[in-house]
Amino acid sequence: MAAEGGNPSLGGAGRRFYNFLRVPKAPCTGLRKPHPGRGVRHCGRFARTALESENAGNQTERKMQKSILAAATSLAILVVSAPALASGGPSGPHVGYPVQGHIGEVIVNPYKVAPLTAVIRDGGYELSDVTVRIVPKAKGQEIKYKVSRTELKTHAGVPVFGLYPDWQNTVEVSYTRTTNGTNPKSEKITESYRIYCGPAYAPSNGTTAQKSGLFNTKVIKVEKGFEDRLYLVNNILDHYPQAERAVWNNPTGGSLEWGGYPQVGIIDTKGELRWYLHAEPIFDASSIYQGGVMMGFRQNDDGMLTWGYGQRYAKYDIMGREVFNRRLPEGYDDFSHALEPMQNGNYLVRVSSANYKRPDGRNVRTVRDVIIEVDPEGRVVDEWNLNNILDPYRSTVIKTLDQGAVCLNIDAKLAGHTMSAEELAAIDKSDNFGDILGTGAGRNWAHVNSVDYDPTDDSIIISSRHQSAIVKIGRDKKVKWIVGSHEGWTGDFAKRLLKPVDASGNPIECDEYYNVCKKDFDWTWTQHTAWRIDVKSDKRWFYLSVFDNGDGRGMEQPALPDMKYSRAVVYKIDQKKMTIEQVWEYGKGRGHEWFSPVTSLTEYHKDKDSVMVYSATAGMAGAMDMRAPSPFINEFKWGAKEPSVEIRILDAMGYQAMPFDVQKAFSAAK
Repeated sequence: MAAEGGNPSLGGAGRRFYNFLRVPKAPCTGLRKPHPGRGVRHCGRFARTALESENAGNQTERKMQKSILAAATSLAILVVSAPALASGGPSGPHVGYPVQGHIGEVIVNPYKVAPLTAVIRDGGYELSDVTVRIVPKAKGQEIKYKVSRTELKTHAGVPVFGLYPDWQNTVEVSYTRTTNGTNPKSEKITESYRIYCGPAYAPSNGTTAQKSGLFNTKVIKVEKGFEDRLYLVNNILDHYPQAERAVWNNPTGGSLEWGGYPQVGIIDTKGELRWYLHAEPIFDASSIYQGGVMMGFRQNDDGMLTWGYGQRYAKYDIMGREVFNRRLPEGYDDFSHALEPMQNGNYLVRVSSANYKRPDGRNVRTVRDVIIEVDPEGRVVDEWNLNNILDPYRSTVIKTLDQGAVCLNIDAKLAGHTMSAEELAAIDKSDNFGDILGTGAGRNWAHVNSVDYDPTDDSIIISSRHQSAIVKIGRDKKVKWIVGSHEGWTGDFAKRLLKPVDASGNPIECDEYYNVCKKDFDWTWTQHTAWRIDVKSDKRWFYLSVFDNGDGRGMEQPALPDMKYSRAVVYKIDQKKMTIEQVWEYGKGRGHEWFSPVTSLTEYHKDKDSVMVYSATAGMAGAMDMRAPSPFINEFKWGAKEPSVEIRILDAMGYQAMPFDVQKAFSAAK
C-alpha cells in the first residue's frame, strides 16, 4: 500500500523522493459549500472560484507529476543506498548468457593470459566424470584429457585447453550432470561445442630477422610412440626496442638491461600452435619491475608452470590462473635461467646479489652468480653466493670464449675475438661493472645457467657457462665435485675434479690439463642445463644430462668458425671413486648446422624413457638483425643414436623446450 500522498508504482525510496518534489495544495479554511455550476469558493482574495480554472490546474498538475515521477524513478535508482537496494526487490533469476550445450556459457581466455583456452561454465550443476577432446584438424593431432573434481571446482566449469588459433574449434565434452537438492538426479551427457579463437598475437622487434609470428615450424620426423607429444617452447624475441633501456645504480652492476619479449607456446607434433602465453597483462618491457626475459619454465609435479623474469618469479596453471607472481626477495636482483622446483616444495632461484662488498671495498650488484632457496611463501631459506664459494678470478675459460656470443649478449663485430689476461686485468681495475665478461664480483665471471638439487645428500648442482664447469655444492657451501677441464683449478678445488673412465672403469688418457681426452670422451664447454636424472641415480651413482654448446672446446677457438659443433650428452658419475663415464652423446656428427653457441637444453623424461634435446640457436650467424636462428627439437629413446622426433622452428631465438603433460595439468588431487 502506498504511503499517504505517494505513488504506489514506486518503491520506498522513490515514494519519498516523489513526495518531496510533488506540487503541494495550499491549505485553507473557511470553504463554502459548492454553488451549483460555480465551483468551490476559496478563502483569500487571490482564490480562483471558476470550475474551468480548477480543471485546467488539475491537468497541469498531472503533467507535472508525470514528469517528476519519471525523473524521480531514474534518480532513485542512481542514489539508492546499498541497504535500500538490498530491500528493494529481486535482481531476477534469469541468466542471460547464450549456451551451446546442457550446462553453462563458454568463456574464452578466462584469465586474460592464455588465449587458446576456455571454460565451459557448469551452469550451477554438479559435474563429474569429465573428459575433453579437441577434435583435430584434418590429419592433425588429437588432444584428449580427463578433468579432476578439483579443477572443475577451481574453474567453475570444464577447462578447455589446446584450441587452434584463428579457427572455429570443435570440442567434444562428456560429463555427468547432477542436480542440487536433497533428491539429486544425475544424467550422463556427451555433446559438442564450437569455439572460435583469434589469431595468435606476436609483436614485432622491427628487424629483418623476424619473418613470422608464433611459431613457423617444419616437422621433419615423428616416430610411432611420440605422436601424442606436446612441446612447451620458451623462445625470446630478441632486440626488442622497448626493452634494454635501464641499468642499475647505487650500487652499479647487475644485468637489468638484459631484456626481450617472451615467445612462449606449446606446439604439437604436427607443428601446430595449441597454447601460448599472452604476456601483456603481466609483462611490460619498459618497466624495471615488470620486464626482463621470461626463462626457466618448468612443469611442476602438480601440473602447473613456474618461471621467472627480471625482478619476478611466478607460478600459473595452464589455464592462466595466477598462483603467485612475486617480486624477488629484498637483497636480490636479476632473475634469469633457472627456477627449479625442489622435492621439499621449495624453489631454487638463480639471482644476483643487490649489494655485495668486494674485497677492494667497492659495493656492486653481482651478475648471475647467486642461488637462493625460497619456500612457498617466498621466504629465503638459504643462499649460495658463488663469489664466496668458487674462485671468481679463474680466467682460464673466459680467455677462450668467443666474444661475439656471450650467452644472449650478441655482438657480431666481436665474433672470433677472445680476451687477453691484460684486458681482464685492466677491466678489474676499472669501474666497469655489469653484464660484461670479466673476472671478480660485479661482472659475468660465472654465468650460472642451471641449478638442480640432489636430495640424497642435500646438495645443489650448478652449470657455470663461463667456467665450462658443472659443480656440486653441499648445504655447507663446500664443493663436492667438479665436471670439466682440470686447468686453472687450484688448492682444494683441484682435489674435487672428476677423472674420466671408460665403461669398464679404466682410466682414459688425457693431456696434461685434461683438456683433450681419448676414446671419444669429452667435457662440456660453455654448457647449459646440467640436470640430475633422478630415476636412474642414487646416493653413489649420479646420472647427469647436459647440453654441451661447444664454444672454447679444448680451451681454444678452432681454426675456422664452422668447425664448431654442439652435443647432447649423458654422463655417469661414481661419487665414491670420483670418476666420470660418458654413456651417450649426439650432435658431433651433425656438425656446424646443429651448433648452438648459446642457450639450449638436454633433459631425461621417464614417461617415454627418452632424452629431450633443444638445440636452441642452431643456425645463428652474423648480425642478429639479418638472420635469426632456427632451433631443432629432438627427442631420443634412451640410448638411441638417432632421434625419434625432429621438428625445426624457423627464424626464432630459442632458449629451452620440453615435453608438456596435459593430463598432469588437469589431474590435481580429487
